[in-house]
Amino acid sequence: MDANPVLKPKLATPALILSSVAIAVCVVYLVGTAAASGPANLPLILTAAMALFAAAVAGAVWLIRARRRRLWMSGATDKWRRFNDMKRSSGTTAEVTVVSVDALEPTGSWITIKWNRFDHVQPAWIEALPEAIWPGSILLISPDPAQVRPGAPWPATYYIRASGCLAWAPGSEA
Repeated sequence: MDANPVLKPKLATPALILSSVAIAVCVVYLVGTAAASGPANLPLILTAAMALFAAAVAGAVWLIRARRRRLWMSGATDKWRRFNDMKRSSGTTAEVTVVSVDALEPTGSWITIKWNRFDHVQPAWIEALPEAIWPGSILLISPDPAQVRPGAPWPATYYIRASGCLAWAPGSEA
C-alpha cells in the first residue's frame, strides 16, 4: 500500500522521544560506570556496548525520519511552486480540497470536494488522472461554466474532467 503523499511525515513521536531519552540516560550511566570500574567488569562493559548500539539504532531512526521529512518538504515546495505557476498562467481557476475518496473505479473516482473559496462541500466525479489523488490534496481546476454559474444552484454532483485538473498540492498538513 502506498503512503499518502499529502501527509507530512512525523519526525518525533512520544515513543521515540522517551526511548531516546531513556537510552541516553543508560548510555551516560553505563559508560561512566564502566569507565570508573575499569576493564575488570566484563558484564558491565558488554551492557554499556549494548547501550551504545541501542543509541546508534535510535540515532539512525532519527536520521531516517529527518531525511524523509526533508525530502517531503522539498517535494511539497515543488508541488506548490508548480501549483502557483499554473494558477498564474491559466485563465479562470478554482481550488478544491479533496475531503474524501469515496469509491475508486477504473475510469475515475467518486470523491467529496470542498470549494475553498465558497466553503461548499459536495460529491464529485473525477476522471482518472496520471497521479493518484489523496484526501487532503488541493486541486487546481478549471471550473466548468456549464456546471457552476453565478446565481444558479450548485449541481448535485460536480464532474471534473482530467483535462480540467491543472495541478495538485498537499493541503493544510504541509
